[in-house]
Amino acid sequence: MVVAGVMSGTSADGVDVAICRIAPGVRAGGSPRVRLIGLLETSYPKAVRTAVLRVMEGEALTAAEISRLNWRLGQIYAACVEDAAAKFGVKVGLVGCHGQTVQHETRAVRFLGAAVRSTWQMGEAAVIAERMRCPVVSDFRPADLATGGEGAPLVPMLDYCLFRSAKVDRVLLNLGGIANLTAIPAGAGLDRAMAFDTGPGNMVVDHCMSALFGKKYDRGGAGSRRGRVLSDVAERLLRKTKYFSLLPPKSCGREEFGAGFAARLIGLCRAAGGTDEDCVATATALTAESVVAAYRSFVRAHLEAGPSAKAKTDLCVAGGGARNETLMAMLRTGFAELGVRVRAMEELGVPAQAKEGMAFALLAWLTWNGLTGNVPAATGAGRAVVLGKVSWPR
Repeated sequence: MVVAGVMSGTSADGVDVAICRIAPGVRAGGSPRVRLIGLLETSYPKAVRTAVLRVMEGEALTAAEISRLNWRLGQIYAACVEDAAAKFGVKVGLVGCHGQTVQHETRAVRFLGAAVRSTWQMGEAAVIAERMRCPVVSDFRPADLATGGEGAPLVPMLDYCLFRSAKVDRVLLNLGGIANLTAIPAGAGLDRAMAFDTGPGNMVVDHCMSALFGKKYDRGGAGSRRGRVLSDVAERLLRKTKYFSLLPPKSCGREEFGAGFAARLIGLCRAAGGTDEDCVATATALTAESVVAAYRSFVRAHLEAGPSAKAKTDLCVAGGGARNETLMAMLRTGFAELGVRVRAMEELGVPAQAKEGMAFALLAWLTWNGLTGNVPAATGAGRAVVLGKVSWPR
């Protein structure tokens, strides 16, 4: 079956469409077979990205504006899938659309007299179903959240299907707006997969680049290379930010590491006599150091308790942050001290930017076949559940 996986992450920079061919496992009960046909990356129009960021940062919009944005995103996703299908010469039979996360609050807050946890991904799936004339699975996170999970990360199912190894501990790191990882001990089953958000990926760096230089992101890490890392600032934020010390399973978003957090980092850098470039370098170092700290605090012991305690460990990096050469160099330095080899996802045969789109193509296929898609060991859900909601073309 040809399935399109549509992903727009917390960086809100655009849409990735991964066109995949998915088939049942060769053996009964075996993992599905997922093959990437092609990836199409499309930037959001500037006005759309601005509107998305306004909602994500909690700016008040009218109900009409939010409704219109939901439908406009649906139009954009539909056009992106259509363009991808045309580019790769395939007929799409199913679409899995993650949507644009604008709210993800997994720690309950009091609201209208009750404790409420919530998540919200925008992008009207009915528009995609009508344009593509095929079913669309969307809104993947609420089912996991409703059973007590974090609703994230949901990529571990793909990580396990594609990248598990009988001989090597695999840590799959995705550097999107938020950084998340999946740790699979060598020879372990799906129930031994650990996954969680480590903290900011590109999000704080992107905000610094926008606020200080008027640019969307730090292309290739050139901005951070021109600055110096203010270690005291990075260490203070790691020590004082509660999220970093929370035990997995856990997930986060702009609620924790959005504009307010980035402004705090810039303020601390300014107080320490830092330049604009130093702010970007320090934000980049914070991402790298938070990932290394998460591995040291939570992941290493989990891998050592696996079936092959003496297995070597690979850290395989995907997502937009894999293109940031400065960030990758920081990760290699930090993990070399822990005896962990850092590899690009391309070495495993998957383009760095394609993995999350592929994950939601797989999750849609599982839903279409009535199969569960979350990994309770990763999200903390009370049970495995079928994810998402299906929109049908009429």
